[in-house]
Amino acid sequence: MIRAVLIALLGAVSLSAVPAAQMVATPEKTVDEVFAKWSATTPGCAVGVSVGGKPVLMKAYGMADLEHDVRNTPDTIFEGGSVSKQFTALAVQLLAADGKLSIDDPVRKYIPELPDYNVPLTIRHMLSHTSGLRDWGSVESIAGWPRTTREYTHAHVLEIVSRQKALNFPPGTKWSYSNTGFNLAAIIVSRVSGMPFAEFSKQRIFAPLGMTHTSWRDDHTRIVKGRAMAYAEQGGEYHTEMPFENVYGNGGLLTTVGDLLIWNENFVDPKVGSAKLLSEMSNVGHFNDGKPLAYGLGLFVEEHRGVHNVYHSGSTAGYRAHLNRFPETRTSVAVLCNGSNGDASRAANRVSDVFLVDRLKPSDPGPLPNPPAAALNPQPSASQLSALAGSYWSDEAETMLTAAVDQGALVLHRRPDAVIKLTAIGPDKFRGSIGTVTFIRNGSGAVGELSINQDRVWDLRFVKK
Repeated sequence: MIRAVLIALLGAVSLSAVPAAQMVATPEKTVDEVFAKWSATTPGCAVGVSVGGKPVLMKAYGMADLEHDVRNTPDTIFEGGSVSKQFTALAVQLLAADGKLSIDDPVRKYIPELPDYNVPLTIRHMLSHTSGLRDWGSVESIAGWPRTTREYTHAHVLEIVSRQKALNFPPGTKWSYSNTGFNLAAIIVSRVSGMPFAEFSKQRIFAPLGMTHTSWRDDHTRIVKGRAMAYAEQGGEYHTEMPFENVYGNGGLLTTVGDLLIWNENFVDPKVGSAKLLSEMSNVGHFNDGKPLAYGLGLFVEEHRGVHNVYHSGSTAGYRAHLNRFPETRTSVAVLCNGSNGDASRAANRVSDVFLVDRLKPSDPGPLPNPPAAALNPQPSASQLSALAGSYWSDEAETMLTAAVDQGALVLHRRPDAVIKLTAIGPDKFRGSIGTVTFIRNGSGAVGELSINQDRVWDLRFVKK
């Protein structure tokens, strides 16, 4: 039924399906204004909205392919970035329902390549970002090879994970966003089901739901009819920025706004998975001490201006995505963009405001910015900086960082030609584009290591050579 309505809307792309009483509150013009910056010379976005289980708006803006003058349409296929994570969580849950695993099983039962950290680390921890597993892409970025610079595969993910000597924190005690857990979850699905993750998803999720435009980017060289190219703006011009990696489960979902609306309806009227299973995905999880976290299994669970919202955003290469689901009003908003300046989350929330106008609380302006505080830490002297100079090696990142003094400032040199300037923020502590860098002294006061901290990688050690 939903598919039939979607097809009917593709040509009209209007608000004709919206009840007359709602027309005043949801003018198409208002939605058009959200996407007004997109044109025939830019990439753009597609947007889909459903209310009460029925699609009421399907529109597209900008170009799918700037080289060949192909416009975006509501049926254009984009990449969903981390919106994909909820699909991976459901795939794992389906195997649990089959009795083939439990999400509370230890990960090493299925991924023996994972080091034994002598603490319970379960599949549930991975699906809720409480595993403590370092984000493999962040480790590689520290090493100088961020994602989109190499053709990574799941074999690479396993190899990187196998080198990590420590977790960010004991599982279940803190929250840190990590793609690693969802890549490992996809591998678990393949190993337990006996079929490729993409095929399992097709047979058990996409086909039963009628998501005919959806697949995984498990082979980035595969031709995908109707796919939008992804772009990044550089110096006022757009350049292609496509993901060329065969890593998925964390992201990599190729889909349309219409298929995402169908997916969201499955949480209301389940055709794949039980109501109990889907509810578990959509409810907040808990830390070991019982305190709640604003995340379920592959889904954020929070409020948008006072309205309960189950959602996720996504970003891979030049693609941007956001999917909102408001259970109390059975309203869903999907936005997919093929420009890195798309800000799909802001667009999706602005469109959501149009359709939730009677329920919204006033926007929170947020705290007023404080004036910048004066630096309290004295800047290190030239001799103090020189004492930190030297080469530091990490087995976990397979990288050498060389600290040196350059024009009175400390810098890190990294292969092949990166120079990372550091700013002192405390004794032996600096900040730079690589993260927070802390030099660690031994008992005699000599510097023996440096530690790098980022949001997704905590205390990655480099030993002085």
